[in-house]
Amino acid sequence: MAAWRVISFLVGMAVPAFAGAAFAADEAEQAAICAAAQERFEAFKDLPADEALPPAAPGTVHVLMHKYTFCPPQLTVVKGTTVRFVNVDKRTSHSVWFKEAGKEESTRLFPVEFWEETFTELGRYPYLCGPHWEQNGMKGVIEVMP
Repeated sequence: MAAWRVISFLVGMAVPAFAGAAFAADEAEQAAICAAAQERFEAFKDLPADEALPPAAPGTVHVLMHKYTFCPPQLTVVKGTTVRFVNVDKRTSHSVWFKEAGKEESTRLFPVEFWEETFTELGRYPYLCGPHWEQNGMKGVIEVMP
């Protein structure tokens, strides 16, 4: 049995931006965390088939979750894009929650698990990690353009 789960649904409503969205302490720290996240993501390609991520649909964009950071924390996509959120941490579970849009929080995503969101409407979509947004400031924003 694969060690991943997928949950996806369509987003159809724009919401206001986070007031005071928090990201990693500084750009250098964020860059280092995201570089490490990318290395871990690339290593997933070497996992046995029953543990690896299934291929993403063409045009899918990835946001990685690592060390209480979404990588990248700010993303601009075109309408209709699917974003796949992938947990690349070793032990920590994360979630994806478009709280301001009134959406339900995703299930907890453990290492190598993912969740997808397809953006069907233009707008700014702030999101957060349910268990880590208050204490660790784990938040992100997706801007959907024409």
